[in-house]
Amino acid sequence: MVADIVGTWAVGWAVSRGTPPPVKKPWGFYIEVAGNPDEVGRHVLPEAEESWVRSAAASVSVPRTWMKMPAEPNEVEPWLSQGWVVAWGETGHLMAVDLMATNPVAPKGYTATVRTTGAVTCVRVLDAQGEQAAKGQLAALGEAVVMDRVVTEEAHRRRGLGDFVMRALADRALEQGAALGVLGATDAGRALYETLGWKKHATLAECIYRP
Repeated sequence: MVADIVGTWAVGWAVSRGTPPPVKKPWGFYIEVAGNPDEVGRHVLPEAEESWVRSAAASVSVPRTWMKMPAEPNEVEPWLSQGWVVAWGETGHLMAVDLMATNPVAPKGYTATVRTTGAVTCVRVLDAQGEQAAKGQLAALGEAVVMDRVVTEEAHRRRGLGDFVMRALADRALEQGAALGVLGATDAGRALYETLGWKKHATLAECIYRP
């Protein structure tokens, strides 16, 4: 179950970010990332098996390569080779939900726009001056979607905008024929998503090659 969700997350993240498709590796996937000063690519492991972690780590020679897997960080830390460190502050949560329609309405004083380009649908919330207050997007993968880049600008937080964006994305996903939602959440994001029925399936340990 978790391995399948990780695979969906990896493929959907690549679609959402416009990267080349994930390349299959003996331990999982590799995704090339361009134009990001903090990341040149990432290995995504569907399972935190020691031999896979060691093999993936040993295959890397380029700094700013990341490795992500469903595991507790302290579990995988002893398996990392020289140059690798656990990105403790980036540890996330793999979450999923059975999508439900809620027909959300933007909070008073805000308007929403929805735009679909290819497999990616973006919801933007604008304030009364037409400035972006919140946004989020999804990558459609048939029966599943991966939610990504959900953010509320600091001046507009605690007004229900994140809740609205997630519900609006879920409704659009259902219209597109999806039934399952998947995402990788931060600690703050997890708190919001759990109020919307999302469930955590695993901790996402994140490591970076920084020799």
